[in-house]
Amino acid sequence: MYEFWATTLQFLGEVMIAYTAIMVHFRFWKEHKIDDKVFKVMRSEQTIGVLGILFLLAGYLINVLYVI
Repeated sequence: MYEFWATTLQFLGEVMIAYTAIMVHFRFWKEHKIDDKVFKVMRSEQTIGVLGILFLLAGYLINVLYVI
């Protein structure tokens, strides 16, 4: 059961970080400038990225403490 949660959190973290990076680049490419709207969206995407990193950390800790 722990392995399932570790793998799931790791997967979600990786997807969230990838999504954040892709969306930041897409928004910059689309706007060709950085204004308040872009900064606001980048801040929310940064939050998603940090949450993804926390999921990766949680998955790693579950693997280390309970699976290995």
